[in-house]
Amino acid sequence: MTIEIDIWSDIACPWCYLGKRRLEEAVAASGEAVSIRYRSFQLDPSQPAGVNRPHSEALAEKFNTTVDKVLEMNARLEGLGAEAGIEYRFDRYMTANTRDAHRLLHLAHERGLGPALKDRFMKAQFTEGALMDDSDTLVSLAAEAGLDEAEARAVLSSDAYADAVEADIAQAAAYGASGVPFFVFDHALAISGAQPVSTFELALQKARDAREAAV
Repeated sequence: MTIEIDIWSDIACPWCYLGKRRLEEAVAASGEAVSIRYRSFQLDPSQPAGVNRPHSEALAEKFNTTVDKVLEMNARLEGLGAEAGIEYRFDRYMTANTRDAHRLLHLAHERGLGPALKDRFMKAQFTEGALMDDSDTLVSLAAEAGLDEAEARAVLSSDAYADAVEADIAQAAAYGASGVPFFVFDHALAISGAQPVSTFELALQKARDAREAAV
């Protein structure tokens, strides 16, 4: 009995990385068999491709605050990340349009490599400071995750999976998700945000109970 989990998140979302790790911890502790699919969501689709700025500066401007205030917020997140085994390096993090990354994630899903590429992309974004709208960078990361380099480059050279990205975003809106991460268990139970591990464990149990009741 495999529990299906759809996760709406963005490569640019540090809370999505934390939520991902907490869910993985919950799955490991529960011993449940799960099938995870990452869905597309863009926090800032208006971000110009190829225009990269330090994250702290961009966030300060967006929320009309100071860089120092953003650094304080980031410090808290760095601590939470460390507890989950994440090395956040906000001093390296550069803003980027994530649309192409999401298109490659759809290719990865079709090749059975969705979780592997998602993890590689997030480490590149939040730890290594990679430019996540640079085609050569994306192709290199995709190859590291097991995708065929030529196939990945062909996707980026076309408009492939653009409709799939839009469909995911529309589905998130239909669910009422205004932000990410957003988790849906077996198309029925939704959880918003990077919740504690115990919350994900409870959701897994509820999903299993619902499946057993339906048999």
